[in-house]
Amino acid sequence: MKLASLRHGRDGRLVIVSRDLKTMLPVDQLCPTLQMALDSWTIMAPKLQAVSEALNKGEASGAIAYDATRLHSPLPRAYQWCDGSAYLNHVELVRKARNAVMPPEFLHDPLMYQGGSDDFLPPTADIEVADEAYGIDFEGEVAAITGDVPMGASSAEAAKHIRLLMLVNDVSLRNLIPGELAKGFGFFHGKPSTAFAPVAVTPDELGDAWKDNKVMRPLVSILNGKQFGAPDAGTDMQFSLADLVAHAAKTRRLRAGCIVGSGTVSNRDASKGFSCLAEIRMIETIADGKPKTPFMKFGDRIEMEMTGLDGQSIFGRIDQTVVKYTPPS
Repeated sequence: MKLASLRHGRDGRLVIVSRDLKTMLPVDQLCPTLQMALDSWTIMAPKLQAVSEALNKGEASGAIAYDATRLHSPLPRAYQWCDGSAYLNHVELVRKARNAVMPPEFLHDPLMYQGGSDDFLPPTADIEVADEAYGIDFEGEVAAITGDVPMGASSAEAAKHIRLLMLVNDVSLRNLIPGELAKGFGFFHGKPSTAFAPVAVTPDELGDAWKDNKVMRPLVSILNGKQFGAPDAGTDMQFSLADLVAHAAKTRRLRAGCIVGSGTVSNRDASKGFSCLAEIRMIETIADGKPKTPFMKFGDRIEMEMTGLDGQSIFGRIDQTVVKYTPPS
């Protein structure tokens, strides 16, 4: 089942999207928003699944043409957004570039921060930034949306509460991050509004590409019309999405609609390319003492997409352009 949210009000209007991403059907009379569906998943999921099956067979009335520009992120805002760092190659490169050793506990204790979740960006919306000097970067990730997760859930238990999967552009302002980390209290200004691909999917939609609670497909990033990277999201992933959900729930319950991200998809095989600019800049720094690849400028465009084993887009496409922020008058 594929679900999305039309841009409408603060929380959107729930729509079901066909498997081939050609049609979508508003179902807000059945369930107004995706958050409401998640809150009543055991009741609503079978009803939505029935409509999804009819839509995929071409038997649903009221279907309209799929149009990503009309869609918001599947959850336009969420109760919680927790982002991990499951790809240790990325973590290791970050530390190596500043001559720091990766602590051994990182092999079994995931990194995670709590991001801002009150104002996500639509998948085709501009990325508004006040100053290019902030060091504008994209980060391609995968993420899970959970149901209610009990505190202290094991990874196996957490896996049962993964409701939906998404793609993420976790926009980062790299030049603001070092100063924030130096304060010893984590990210804030360095992590502005995040965007998600237009369609959230139930894990069964991935077929064999959903294995061990990992998405086993390449995440393609295209920067200014040229492929920047296609690392495989299931390769070199130290912690599965279930592991990350369990980590987030170690000392608290997670409520339905909590989003848990994987961190930047990163493979040790650099020939696969990269999911963020920072990673290639770190490799350049390690090799040459300084980076040569610039961060994003106003007018730069980033696209992200993942296709299934059949070549069909799974989540739709993130397609965003960086623009200068103009404050409201």
